[in-house]
Amino acid sequence: MTLDQAQLGRRLEELAREYRVPGASLAVHADGRTVHSAAGVLHRGTGVEATTDSLFQVGSITKTLTTTLVMQLVDEGLLDLDDPVVKVLPEFRVADLDVTASVTMRHLLTHTSGIQGDVFTDTGRGDDVLERFTARCALLGQSHPIGATQSYCNTGFAVAGRVVEVLTGKVWDTALRERLLTPVGLEHTFTLPEDVLRFRAAMGHLPVPEGGAGDWPRPAPRWGVPRSAGPAGAVVATAGDLVAFARMHLADGLAADGTRVLSAASAQAMREPQVAVPDRWTVAGHWGLGWFLPTWEGRSLYGHDGGTVGQSAFLRVLPDQEAVLVLLTNGGRTRELFQAVANEILPEIAGLRMPEPPQPPAEPVAVDLADWYGVYERHGVRLDLAPREDGTPELTLNFTEGLPGLEEPPHRMPLTAVDPQAGLFVTREQDFTAWTPVVLYTLGDGSRYVHLGARATPKTG
Repeated sequence: MTLDQAQLGRRLEELAREYRVPGASLAVHADGRTVHSAAGVLHRGTGVEATTDSLFQVGSITKTLTTTLVMQLVDEGLLDLDDPVVKVLPEFRVADLDVTASVTMRHLLTHTSGIQGDVFTDTGRGDDVLERFTARCALLGQSHPIGATQSYCNTGFAVAGRVVEVLTGKVWDTALRERLLTPVGLEHTFTLPEDVLRFRAAMGHLPVPEGGAGDWPRPAPRWGVPRSAGPAGAVVATAGDLVAFARMHLADGLAADGTRVLSAASAQAMREPQVAVPDRWTVAGHWGLGWFLPTWEGRSLYGHDGGTVGQSAFLRVLPDQEAVLVLLTNGGRTRELFQAVANEILPEIAGLRMPEPPQPPAEPVAVDLADWYGVYERHGVRLDLAPREDGTPELTLNFTEGLPGLEEPPHRMPLTAVDPQAGLFVTREQDFTAWTPVVLYTLGDGSRYVHLGARATPKTG
């Protein structure tokens, strides 16, 4: 690899300033060598410098670690992915009795259960948080019929974490540390704030209301997610530790010191496509077990993204080059920064570029959405699709439930048709932000859905 660490650091600084990202940590592994870089500050209020050994919240990248724990249990013969979850958790319930009886671990790991997914009920700080959270799932309905489509489901990973607890006899945090973090040598990866605070830790930053392209985000009003969301998104780590975790998967379950952490069969199974993603443009065309599975320029990758309160994380693995790219950030236009960083690095280490997101066509495409106008709802979110005064369609997104102290105003999202046959539209709230895909699609039973941010939201009115 010819990447120069000093030059990489300078470019990261320049790009972080351009996209108003307060702090970032980057690790790139290729040709048997890992290069680290960091830029900016961990907290704009304190000015503490971001360093390569700083800890960032990796958010939903946590799901790939939880999936690895689950697959260890499969290796040990303690769990079958296609057995109903109630075989291990007989007390588990959701509102739909048929789903209760039939939902499997495979459904949970592939985001196909249909169970309402963005549920972040805080059940306290005790070691029983997942047991208490799982008990509250009895109130949850469905975003879609089980197995009918893909919709991102944090709830499912909390339940998966509870399965890990029951089968190992240890709380999820302990099982993660003893069965995965320690064997892989991840010495700067944690789940609890009291461990994180022993090190340099990033604070999230949120946009300034009505801010412009040149405005820096401000420190968020809270740090972290509830402990009950642990298996879905509570891991805090360095970029280097995530590279080490990804390299274990590249080695089909072998840690750097030769320790067998996961069977080769299970590591490979995690990378096998399980379900097509309706919005194949945002992150990937298919989901595996834990991993999502992009295809760039005909080449297969795997990876995951993560987002918490003002922090965003990106992990991509290029198996044909045995290369890994990790970027951890604490606010600002993070996805645009990741795109720019990836396209600085990937051509050099892999002869590859990250695909650009869909753009509006040169000439407007006429589309009639009269049958699609109405209300779309799932737990915590309401989408109103309606025509604007000029007749063009617009989505208005309201968060009806979320983390305390992070209430958001409505998001008005005008839609521009790109490929109506594929149901593909794009939107952006401000001229300086990147375009975001929105997919309108219909299930086999005729029900209508909006797919946005990897989540399926059904038409309810």
